[in-house]
Parts: sequence; structure tokens; C-alpha cells
Amino acid sequence: MSGVHKYPTISFRISPRERDEIEAKIIASGMQKKDYFVRSCIYNRVCVVGKKEVIYRLVEELQLMQVNIADIVSQFEQQEVTLSDEGLEQMRNDCLDMLKAILWMLDGAKYLWQKTEENNGKSPDSGNC
Repeated sequence: MSGVHKYPTISFRISPRERDEIEAKIIASGMQKKDYFVRSCIYNRVCVVGKKEVIYRLVEELQLMQVNIADIVSQFEQQEVTLSDEGLEQMRNDCLDMLKAILWMLDGAKYLWQKTEENNGKSPDSGNC
């Protein structure tokens, strides 16, 4: 069917200058645009700026994960699992995705606690800060 896509679209607005920079990087990478954006979003280093709003959001996500995991553990212990195989797989993927995102963010912030002679606790020059 024409116009029907299996996966959702992600879109955002950028300035003409940002577009030029992105287009140049895509050309230099030799990748298709889609592949470049996906790999950039998944593997790019991000400079973490601590804000209480970010921390509160992470705490909310971790609390939700804790409730869900505690519920499924209780079901396993009682041998009365009400969650379908698909539901269990979705829960596993949701938890895994959030934990990977948190680890990724913490990796970007490790300069805050890993002081070396090179950085002396300064923010990394990743181009994203």
C-alpha cells in the first residue's frame, strides 16, 4: 500500500545552518540519511547538564520500573503470571531501553566524578555542549 509505513516517523525543525552542517556530515559519512540519523541518535556522545527536572524524570521512570518489576516478581513467586509473553517482552524491552539510556547519560556525565590530569573535572569538548 502506498503511503502506509510500518514504523513511525520522527521529525524536528532545524535552522538552515544546522541543516547544512548535518548534510555535510551525511555526505562525509557515506551513509544514507536515515542510517546517519539513527546511528547519530543511538551512538552519539551527549554532554549531560544536571537539572532537577532531568533527575526527577529519571526518578519517575525508575520508580515505574520498580513497580512493574516488583509486580512481575510477585506473579512469578505465586506462579500466577497474568502477563502475556508479548507483554513480558514489551516490559523487558522498555526496562532495557530506559536502563541503556540512563547508562548512556551517566557515561556522558562521568567527567563530573572521574577527575584525571587531562580534564581536571572540566566539561568534555564533545561539540555537543
